[in-house]
Amino acid sequence: MVRPPDGLLSKSLVVARICTGIFFVLFGEYKVFGRTFAHSGFAHYLEGYIQETAVSFYRPFLSHIVLPHAVFFGYLVGAVELFIGLSLIFGVFLRLASVLGILHMINLTLATWWGPGHGAPVWRYFGAELDHLPLLLLFMIFYTAGPSGWWPRGRRGLD
Repeated sequence: MVRPPDGLLSKSLVVARICTGIFFVLFGEYKVFGRTFAHSGFAHYLEGYIQETAVSFYRPFLSHIVLPHAVFFGYLVGAVELFIGLSLIFGVFLRLASVLGILHMINLTLATWWGPGHGAPVWRYFGAELDHLPLLLLFMIFYTAGPSGWWPRGRRGLD
């Protein structure tokens, strides 16, 4: 069996973690510092999830708890995404950020499960919107790996 050079896996995880973090900072920044998402966009998404794509047992939670407080939850989603992104980039509070990321991806998966498929037959068995599952798996990997060696060299993140 061929083994990768020492540290290559750790460096690869750091690159994946930082790249994922950059995406989450971009997602969160838009939601926290812009008024469009929290004040109108999030409620619009929620209505679509409730009417069409959410798993049946998840719809009451969305319609009775989240939708009446859509502005609050819109900002909360943005703040959580911003926290996740910054934590992944800097390697601080990585396990907490990974748990939040896992929960966030589970929520998105449950809300979009019955969305229109991408044409692949396998979607019939696992729900149509599988886009969140690779991120869910990444957060599981980040959680188990911890802040293993991040830039700047020699410094470890808070855990």
